[in-house]
Amino acid sequence: MNYKFKTKPYKHQLTALEKSWNKETYAYFMEMGTGKTKVLIDNLAMLYDKGKVDGALIIAPKGVIKTWYEQELPTHLPNHIENKTVLWQSNITKSQQEILDSLFETETSLHILIMNVEAFSTDKGVKFATKFLNSHRTLMAIDESTTIKTPAAKRTKNIIKLGKDSKYRRIMTGSPVTKNPLDLYSQCEFLDPWLLNFASYYAFRNRYAEMRTMHLRGRSIQVVHAFQNLSELSEKLQSFSYRVLKEDCLDLPPKNFIKRHIVLTPDQKKVYEQMKKEAMATLNGKVTSTMTVLTQLMRLHQITCGHFTADDGSVQLIDSNRIKELMNILEETEGKAIIWANYQRDVNQIIKHIVKNYGEGSVVDYYGLTPQEERQDNIRKFQNGDECRFLVGTTQTGGYGITLTKANTVIYYSNGYDLEKRLQSEDRAHRIGQNKNVTYIDIICEKTVDEKIVKALRNKINIASEVLGEDLKQWI
Repeated sequence: MNYKFKTKPYKHQLTALEKSWNKETYAYFMEMGTGKTKVLIDNLAMLYDKGKVDGALIIAPKGVIKTWYEQELPTHLPNHIENKTVLWQSNITKSQQEILDSLFETETSLHILIMNVEAFSTDKGVKFATKFLNSHRTLMAIDESTTIKTPAAKRTKNIIKLGKDSKYRRIMTGSPVTKNPLDLYSQCEFLDPWLLNFASYYAFRNRYAEMRTMHLRGRSIQVVHAFQNLSELSEKLQSFSYRVLKEDCLDLPPKNFIKRHIVLTPDQKKVYEQMKKEAMATLNGKVTSTMTVLTQLMRLHQITCGHFTADDGSVQLIDSNRIKELMNILEETEGKAIIWANYQRDVNQIIKHIVKNYGEGSVVDYYGLTPQEERQDNIRKFQNGDECRFLVGTTQTGGYGITLTKANTVIYYSNGYDLEKRLQSEDRAHRIGQNKNVTYIDIICEKTVDEKIVKALRNKINIASEVLGEDLKQWI
């Protein structure tokens, strides 16, 4: 490969590129934190340099499209490649339409369209993607391709159909089999219907799953009882995919940081704006104490997490995208994970959803309401037990003095304002006894105080000092 990298690749990333770069179809089954996004960007750049493509359609969940646009492409796409990159928005204004239309101007630059996977459930999104694919020689890639694992879903059908109009196709996920091997069918069908050599999903299912009849409320349904012929399936995958886990990548940095973005729901936005006005009325033009500022920030932050304290002192819940994004992340994650939240109410909600999806024994807690006599037992279950995959807690309680090295994924469902607690909680997994790289994932609510808190923590800034200065309005 005669190619000049903008950022130096790791050994496993080079291997992935060597196996895939000129293939029409390929699957990067690379665990979160191993850098599959960089591999895809380098692959795209190589094909563009060779004159094979002049367009790219990147499809990703809502939580990561902004990362592609603002971080990954600017970081890894070589400087010599002139590009026009546009982030799809469903609410198209006149100015946004002009930006979208620029993707169809005749020129030699690489045209990149980034769309959220949910857009392919809409006629507007499908129509625009179709126009883009018909205007360019395109590489079409699906990031977190388990989002199309359901064969009957509208977006799955639309994306598979659109894939036929692309010259190159890629799928990317760290966990291609989230619930069972049947999840693979639609992902592979997008690449090429005959890669697995089955004419239909049902033929595929009959080969790799044993079904049984269940009688439910007067009707009979077929459910998966067990799986079979999995070594055969694994052998088929090897011909068009590359699989790597973090534990296989000895040259990775000890800590990898990832952001997952969410937006306020309409109800949250309404309450947030109202609370923001009240906060500014309280703080502006006054000699303000640190505690007063942090109290106002906390109220705004609670809203981004899906709850707020009303005037009468009662706690009100608001619909939020945060828990949905967390469950998406857990679906993509291999092995054990720690989940830190800033509020006890969030800990309870997280546990409720994990139990529903993974079972009662899959999770333990470590926060203020965890009885003292149960805390060490919960750590033991997490560190030594095979059934327990998740520990959920607060950094105030669990961020100090405990060892959680069985996890190499740490998720910050919400952050607190204390830099010391953040650093201490990061080190629960990253300490003596940890022989793997650790990935840290921050869930961030866009255009809210959430962004400011995470930025300050990452930059090692004392939040209280920052917000008491001239940047108060910018923060709130």
